[in-house]
Amino acid sequence: MSATREKAAVVVTGIGAITPVGSDAESTWQAVLAGRSATRRLSEPWAGELPVPMAAPVDVDLLALPDRLDPTTARSQDRSGHLALVAAAEAWADAGAPETDPERLAVSIGTGIGGIQTVLSADTALRERGPRLVSPWTVPAIMPNGPAAAVGLRYTARAGVHAPVSACASGAEAIALALDLIRAGRADVVIAGGTEAAVARLPLAAFASMRALSTRLEDPATASRPFDKQRDGFVLGEGAAVVVLESASHAAARGARIVGRLLGAGISNDAHHVAAPQPGGGGAARAVRAALADAAVSPAELDHVNAHATSTPAGDVAESLALRDALGDAVDAIPVTATKSVTGHLLGAAGSLEAVLTLQSLRDRQIPAIRNLDDPDDAVALDLVRVTPRPTRRDIALSTSFGFGGHNVALVLGAAR
Repeated sequence: MSATREKAAVVVTGIGAITPVGSDAESTWQAVLAGRSATRRLSEPWAGELPVPMAAPVDVDLLALPDRLDPTTARSQDRSGHLALVAAAEAWADAGAPETDPERLAVSIGTGIGGIQTVLSADTALRERGPRLVSPWTVPAIMPNGPAAAVGLRYTARAGVHAPVSACASGAEAIALALDLIRAGRADVVIAGGTEAAVARLPLAAFASMRALSTRLEDPATASRPFDKQRDGFVLGEGAAVVVLESASHAAARGARIVGRLLGAGISNDAHHVAAPQPGGGGAARAVRAALADAAVSPAELDHVNAHATSTPAGDVAESLALRDALGDAVDAIPVTATKSVTGHLLGAAGSLEAVLTLQSLRDRQIPAIRNLDDPDDAVALDLVRVTPRPTRRDIALSTSFGFGGHNVALVLGAAR
């Protein structure tokens, strides 16, 4: 895009989600607002020998949602694809199922890990039953672009189907890419978001080996505790969240209901470590500053921040330093929430889910409280929302997402007003 070309206004016309705490976007929002956790000790047979048999799975029979997941399509997809299709169907319906030229419709749905459950089941079939009984759908199901492709096929998206893979920033980066696609004139409508289905034996064992997971097994609902002194790691969750984005002119032409606005995005990389955050949060701060500049918004105009805040000892402090750096003197007057305290960490879907929750927060003028924040870390100098939700005061908020590999993404979102 040339420096002189005016940026097209981009609006959100539909939202959808399937999460550990809700079967759709609205039930998820109500659970987050009420602080209802779904983290539990796993009782599945495969979890028996795990060092940390605890997670926040989606406890919904996806095939019992035939209007959102076609059983025939489900055969060719990993669970991550199932979740993406369910969330996308809700978002598309919420947007009014727009009649759009397929050549002006795009998809951007990211994932951090991809079809890991299919990899594991195919490996079991290979070892126990032989190569001839490996499913012919294995390759389409394990591809990281599988969920995006499935959504693109369902809605006949011919302007492009994209699958950003940037670890836990994937869902947010997918939304940032969608913003660029519309501004560049390559699409009028983009179905964008993230999905993840990694609640399985191998990922849980691997994260436990990294000492990334909380081990608070005696009381799982209190395990995810962002910014708290007693935090000891994240809770692995699963799910998907999707938004329908449109150019404001396209939405107006069809009389669409506006859910919110996507004002800007910023992306950076730490170039520091494959898994650890940059200690001072410099890379994250660059992403936040870039997002604010892209949106032409000053820190003082922000109502609140929905922080990435995974509940890891190093990550939460690095993010707090990044926010203080990027927001400057305004930071003390900007409330900060952390919704992973309720939902757990959805990895590649985390950023898109938090974007949806931020839009709902602005819509209902309520900032969710951080669950389990009993004793805030002295090293975190932020205005943390504790105990009860707070009313919003302004119409613009920031959502941050960071991932292994040093990926940093920040989104600036606005209310429909």
